Amino acid sequence: MISQSQAISWNDLADSVLNGGTVDDATAHAILDCPNEELLGLLQAAFRVRHQYFGNQVQLYYLKNAKSGLCPEDCGYCSQSKVSDAPIEKYAWLNEEKLLAGARQAKENQAKTYCIVASGRGPTNREVEHVAKAAKRIKEELGMHLCCCLGLLKPEQAQILADAGVDRINHNLNTSRELYDKICTTHTYQDRIDTLKVAQAAGMELCSGIIVGMGETHDDLIRVTNELRELNVKSIPVNFLTSIEGTPLENVSELDPQQCLKALCLFRFTNPSTELRIAGGREIHLRTLQPFGLYPANSMFVSDYLTTKGQTPSEDYQIIKDLGFEVVTQGFESEKPTELV
Repeated sequence: MISQSQAISWNDLADSVLNGGTVDDATAHAILDCPNEELLGLLQAAFRVRHQYFGNQVQLYYLKNAKSGLCPEDCGYCSQSKVSDAPIEKYAWLNEEKLLAGARQAKENQAKTYCIVASGRGPTNREVEHVAKAAKRIKEELGMHLCCCLGLLKPEQAQILADAGVDRINHNLNTSRELYDKICTTHTYQDRIDTLKVAQAAGMELCSGIIVGMGETHDDLIRVTNELRELNVKSIPVNFLTSIEGTPLENVSELDPQQCLKALCLFRFTNPSTELRIAGGREIHLRTLQPFGLYPANSMFVSDYLTTKGQTPSEDYQIIKDLGFEVVTQGFESEKPTELV
């Protein structure tokens, strides 16, 4: 285990992690407190870990908002919640053909994973059956890796999704247990943990991450990354708060590009072999330093998010190409990467 008894050598940290070492809380603080003049060294060390497990490959994700708004929860960051006045489009469930059309668009955009997302506390059994029917067709017709984010799940619902071919459930922790009730009061942090465990018990992989920039301390970030490691999640999306007008957090803006990059490095060192994704808010907060995000991370969303616009796929492809990286659409390392267009 690395500890901060003296100045950290980032390359020594990479050596330790690559040899199976873990990162204690003091070293995690040192990563987040890294002086900006040392940031390139920190990124280079994080890239060594990323490269060991993922090479120069990048996996793309594509989101489909299958049900927008109309949510009874009070999550302070979300434009779809009951406490939001954000002027977003609101609609009930998309039909099966529209969900398939989204999957085809994902494939055209070179995404490996198609994500079906729905607002709300959790789905009804009828809604789960609707997603399951679409999932079966997506698997049969397109063979895509499939992730669903549907809110709180019951064991029997999770099993239906798994049996339909859903590979992975996303349910973000978003912030630490200690901060959670300041962000949301209509469900608990433990509710989220329970849903992840239900999905895992049904045989699906876990995707769970964080929203950085909601007033958390460094201790909060460290608690979340440690919890995700203990849960054995396969994919960690690191979002950066988009302060949407009309939400309770509309005036919160705490981040700069350097802070965002240090957070990504923290998640890479503490979860070395886990897929790490630069997610919502990257365009706003990383800005011109977006390409550096792919030194610790090996995944990104392509195109738009749930209710906010992203940059164009062609801009994402250009970043990847300029870095000398390659998009992978089937699996890491063992598959031939696709050519960027």
